[in-house]
Amino acid sequence: MIDTLKLEHKDGIKTSPAITVYALSTCGFCKRSMAFLETNGYSYRFIYLDKIPLDSKTEVKKELKEKYKTDIAFPFVTVGDSDYLVGFIEVDWKKTLGL
Repeated sequence: MIDTLKLEHKDGIKTSPAITVYALSTCGFCKRSMAFLETNGYSYRFIYLDKIPLDSKTEVKKELKEKYKTDIAFPFVTVGDSDYLVGFIEVDWKKTLGL
């Protein structure tokens, strides 16, 4: 399911690591996380899961939980092939992204 999602893209000067944001359109923490990425010059892909059918959203959350072995909350962000961030705690984001 995840591989078939239509993700939107935001361009930035930093293209590595590959970042994908799974967000909700009404989530303040999701908006802050994407603003943080833009402010720091990162390219990223994103999707608002509340804008897709409920069964698709449920399947995406299930796949993410199985792959990363963690509960899913928003924003849920994949960083590269194996790192991830749950929620928006700026200090954790800076550490993971090496800022």
